[in-house]
Amino acid sequence: MGIKQFPSGEETLAIRTQTQRSIYAEHSTPLYLTSSFIFEDSEEMRASFAEENDRNIYSRFSNPNTTEFIHKMIQLEQAEDGVAFSTGMAAIYTTFAALLSTGDHIVSASSIFGSSHTLFTKYFPKWGIETTYFNMNQPETIEDKIRASTKILFVETPSNPGVDIIDLELLSGIAQKHGLLLIVDNSFATPVVQKPILFGADLVLHSATKLIDGQGRVLGGVTVGRKNLIREIYLFARNTGSSLSPFNAWILSKSLETLSLRVEKHAQNALEIALFLEKHPEVAAVKYPFLRSHPQYKTAKKQMRWGGNIIALEIKGGKDAGKQFIDRIRLCSLSANLGDTRTIVTHPASSTHSKLNSTELQAANLTEGLIRISVGLETVKDIIHDLDQALTIHL
Repeated sequence: MGIKQFPSGEETLAIRTQTQRSIYAEHSTPLYLTSSFIFEDSEEMRASFAEENDRNIYSRFSNPNTTEFIHKMIQLEQAEDGVAFSTGMAAIYTTFAALLSTGDHIVSASSIFGSSHTLFTKYFPKWGIETTYFNMNQPETIEDKIRASTKILFVETPSNPGVDIIDLELLSGIAQKHGLLLIVDNSFATPVVQKPILFGADLVLHSATKLIDGQGRVLGGVTVGRKNLIREIYLFARNTGSSLSPFNAWILSKSLETLSLRVEKHAQNALEIALFLEKHPEVAAVKYPFLRSHPQYKTAKKQMRWGGNIIALEIKGGKDAGKQFIDRIRLCSLSANLGDTRTIVTHPASSTHSKLNSTELQAANLTEGLIRISVGLETVKDIIHDLDQALTIHL
C-alpha cells in the first residue's frame, strides 16, 4: 500500500505515517468512502483473491484508511501486525473466538470490563469454552488455576474500573512457562503510556473508542501482536464482518496524531485531582496508579510512563452518598464512556458492571459505592471545584 517508514520517535510516527499520496498531492490522508475496489482484468482479480498481491479488494477485508490506522498502532505498540474492528468488544470477541476451540480454557483477571465478563461467563460456555478468574491483587494464585486445556491468560492493567495494576513481566513468565498466550487489554493506558509487548505480551487489545479517539466521537477497536496470531484473527474477522468503517478509521488515525499530548495532559490533571481527593474529608479511599498509596505503585512506575486518566473513588457513606455525589455533579458529564476530552463520572455497579452479581462484584474488587472518574482536559481547578462541591453535601 505504500506507507512511509520513519525510524523516529512515536509522536513523529503517529503524525507522519500516511497512505501513499494520490495524484492530487494531498497533505492530509483523504477519506476513502468506497465499499469495493476495481481490477484491470480477470488475472488481477484472480491474483488479488488468491492473495498473490497486496491490494484492496473490498472494505470488509481492507481499506486505505483502516490500513493506515492499523499501521500506526503496530508501530506505537511495537507489534508485528494488527487488525482493526468496529468496536472494542468486537476486538475482544473476534480475537478470542479466532484462537479458541470447544474444550479450551481461559484464565482471566476478575477485574475486567463488564461486557468482557459477560462474554466469558454467558456466551463462551455455550460453545464449551470455560473461564477461571483470579484476583489481580493475588498473582500468586494464578498458576493453581491453570489446566491442561488452558490456552489464554488475559488481563486489563490498569483494570476497569478499580484501577488495579499487575506486573506484566510476571504474567509473561507464567504464560511462557505453561505455553499460554498472554493477551493484554491496554485501553486504559494506551501505547504512549505502556507497551505490553515489550514485557512479553503476545497480543494487545484496545477499545479505540476511548483515549485513542479521545473526543467521544466514534467507535473502534484494534488487536496487535504476533503476525501468525493476527493472521488467524484477520481471517475470522474478514469472514464474520466485524470490520472497522473507513470513516471511523480515518477519525482514529487523525486522533493518534495528538494522542501523546492529550494523554500526558490527562495524566497531569488526574494526578493533581487524585492528590486532592486523597485529602478530602468525605473520601474514604482513592486509587490512582501514580499515587504512592496505590498498592501496586512500584509496578505502575516500572511499566507505565504516566498514570493514565482514570481514578477510582470510594465516598464515605457508601452507596447512598455515592448517589448524592453523582446527582450533585454540575460540570462533569454522567456517562458510561471514558477517555474523553470531557471529564466523565460513572457509577460502575449500576451501569458498566450492572450485570455482575454481588459475589462477582466482590471478586472484581468492585464495591457498590465505587465511583470511576475519567479525567478530561478541562482546566484542572474547574474539575476539582465541581468534585469538591458534589462531595461536600454533608459538611
